[in-house]
Amino acid sequence: MSAVTRAAVEEALSRLIDPNLNADPVSAGCVRSIDIQGDRVSVQLELGYPADLFKSGWAQMLQMSLEQIPGVAHAEVKIDTVIQAYQGQMDVPTLAGVKNVIAVASGKGGVGKSTTAANLALALAREGARVGILDADIYGPSQGIMLGVASGTQPKIRDEKFFIPIQAHGISVMSMAFLTTDTTPMVWRGPMASGALLQMITQTAWDNLDYLVVDMPPGTGDIQLTLAQKVPVAGAVIVTTPQDIALLDARKGIEMFRKVNIPILGVVENMAVHICSNCGHAEHLFGEGGGERLAESYNAELLASLPLSIAIRLQCDGGEPTASADPESQIAMIYQQLARTVGARISALNQKKSAMPSIEISDD
Repeated sequence: MSAVTRAAVEEALSRLIDPNLNADPVSAGCVRSIDIQGDRVSVQLELGYPADLFKSGWAQMLQMSLEQIPGVAHAEVKIDTVIQAYQGQMDVPTLAGVKNVIAVASGKGGVGKSTTAANLALALAREGARVGILDADIYGPSQGIMLGVASGTQPKIRDEKFFIPIQAHGISVMSMAFLTTDTTPMVWRGPMASGALLQMITQTAWDNLDYLVVDMPPGTGDIQLTLAQKVPVAGAVIVTTPQDIALLDARKGIEMFRKVNIPILGVVENMAVHICSNCGHAEHLFGEGGGERLAESYNAELLASLPLSIAIRLQCDGGEPTASADPESQIAMIYQQLARTVGARISALNQKKSAMPSIEISDD
């Protein structure tokens, strides 16, 4: 019987594609070690994105592939997760206590941006990441209600300088709503709102977060530009509905992020289809395929397509979004896949940045 070789092990690993990275573990650079002891093979992989609900099944599939190698009697695959910090632009300072900032944005209101942000944050946490969410929608903060934070809750202050974020469903939450009353209107001009938001994000004591999800206000105004230029955003998720007007405004949001050199991680399409609860008839109330066309026109990815569902609305209004309220439901699984995909795209961007060669200048 011929000896098992490293080349044979790598070939077996490369037969399977990680659906989150769209690449096999070898070409994606996930293999950390291969140990061959006679007819026994042990492989150590490292993922750069949170995947607690995915790792066990993925390891089992890879193990089965390895045990098909002639001469292998037993194979073992171990998978760890190491989330790297985003290496931002030189002129944008890092955010203390945060590795990666994810902006969730939309061109207009009413497309489910805040709902997407809340469920994305919860899904990332369920995959094993340390997560926070910042409600940057100064004029209409809603994350406190969506995440079940009691009205009147205020953050504690540390060292007379830092806000301690509120904890809800296992994630850290900060919102302007915690600093005002429910009936206080934010009657601020753009620069005032931008300054207040920047102060809130930089003076919150984020506790070693892997991801900070920022629920952006709709549009492309002062607040969006301030965040884009002053905060090291790893990437943006654009939320839209299939409706033509929503798509038009979403294009403006994409163009804004492109102008400030923030990568577009992809597009989330909400209210894509309505399924009648009585007869099961499917109807595209707001149009069909709009999110996919938007993504294709910008060479981006359609990250998720979610239905118009009363359950999503009721669960968010009740203070426990779908990813937490009904984690085994079909809709929650869409949010889980969204979380893994977003994490994987940021991991690929971080890996690409770290792999770039340094430039040296000499007098020769």
